[in-house]
Order: sequence, then structure tokens, then C-alpha cells
Amino acid sequence: MQSILWGVTGGYAAYPPLMLLKAVLLQKWFGIRSDPELENQINDRVSFMVFVGLPLGDPSPDHSVISRFRDRVGSKVMERVHAEILGQLQKKGFSIDAGLAVDARLVQSVSTPVSKDKIEEKRLEHEQRKQDPTKKPMKFGRDLESDWTKRKGTPFYGMKKHASIDVTSGLVRSTLLSPASEHDTNYLQCVVVNGIRTKKLPPKVYADKGYHGQANREFLHINDMADGIMRKDERNATLTQLEIERNKMIAKVRYKIEQYFGITALHQRAGCARFTTLAKE
Repeated sequence: MQSILWGVTGGYAAYPPLMLLKAVLLQKWFGIRSDPELENQINDRVSFMVFVGLPLGDPSPDHSVISRFRDRVGSKVMERVHAEILGQLQKKGFSIDAGLAVDARLVQSVSTPVSKDKIEEKRLEHEQRKQDPTKKPMKFGRDLESDWTKRKGTPFYGMKKHASIDVTSGLVRSTLLSPASEHDTNYLQCVVVNGIRTKKLPPKVYADKGYHGQANREFLHINDMADGIMRKDERNATLTQLEIERNKMIAKVRYKIEQYFGITALHQRAGCARFTTLAKE
């Protein structure tokens, strides 16, 4: 079979952008941890070749090609692709506007943790090199955009993934990454806004006690979205029996996002980062 990749003037022609996009989607959906492994999987699996549109007998795009494509496309274009896929799924009968469940999970940094002081030194050095045109940019493999927090009392270095899903279908509506030290409640509004994929606003937003706060409740009220945020004890007031029962009802709906986190952590190692910057991750 004659290769579609051989140009008329000699040398290899560029891979079609759609082929590279499909390769990136396969990597995400199947939890493939590296670009070289993705290249190997495409070469090894007929189903992957058919999906990306690669003729049998032609080699997969090189892992460096896939990496450069991802960098050039950027997160904003991938968000548009995500919105388009959700729209196509909606036409197939899947729900994407039944309501949102919002939550966050910690993502372990790809770097070996070092002390906070050493990280600050590296960050300062990196900024100084960026501002000094006479110095070459610092080459490093350390994650300088993560931060320290505690998970069940144990120090943890990494990022935090904030996500929203449709409460009926479980489809992911939006994701956002921050340093692990950022509090969940600060990101509810942003995650909800990013999760709006149709002309309709979500009828209700569900979230656990970590998002409890007047600002988030007012945000939902102002935008005519029902408040599904669980309540927690205040300094001067404990939960009433009615509020306890309400929390139980909310938990029966928002469990889908816990399910999403659990499945992706188990099968895609989504609780561990692959890259050293928030934007690339």
C-alpha cells in the first residue's frame, strides 16, 4: 500500500491535524501515560489505526510530533473540541444540562517533593532568568507550579483538579487545575461557568461541604440556579435535622462525581500528574 505520508516532492508530508487530534483523544480516553507509549499503541492496535485514519502499514505519528501538536493547539482549542464532542453526544440522546455536580481532588506532582524553601529558591531563580535577556532560560524538570497541602494530616505536594459533571449522564462538563494549596470553595463559580455548554443554565448545582459559603450561595441565587451545596456546622450553630436530611439527599445525587474521580484514578492513573506545568497538565 502506498503511504499517504510521502510528499510529491520527496520527504514526508505533514500528518493531518484531525489524525493528531484523534491520537490525543485516544491517549486521554485510554489513560496512556506517555507519548512514546501512545505511538506504540497506535502501531500495535488496528482499532486505533482505524479511529485516527491511519492506513494499515503506515507508521504512527512520531511521539515528538504528537507532543508538538499538543503544545501548539493549547488548552483553549481543546476546550472547544470538548464542547463540540459534548454537543454531538447530546444529539445522540445523552444528557449534558440536567444539573452539575462539582468537586475537587488532589493530583500528585510528577516531581519528587522537596522543601518549600528550596522550591521558592527555584521559582525565584526561574523568574530572574526570564527577566534577564543575557541569561539562558533555566532548563529544569521540576514542577514549580504545584504547592504543598495536607491530605488527611499527611503533607502532600501537587495540584488540585476541580471538575463538574452532568448529574444524569456523568459526562464531564469542565475541569480546571490549581496548586494543591488553593481552597475548593474559591473555584466553584469558575468551574460552573466553564461547565455551561448549552444556552440553558444548569438548573441546580450540587457540591459537598467544602463549597459551603455565602458567596457561592449568592452566586447560584443571582443566576437562578438552585442551591445544592451541602451545609456544615457553623461556629455558632449546628446543623438542624432538616439540614442533615437535605445533605443526605444531595449525597445521593453528587456521588457521580466521586465515581468519576474513582474510575479515572483506578484505570487512568488520573491522581498522578504527567507534566510539570498547570497549563500542560
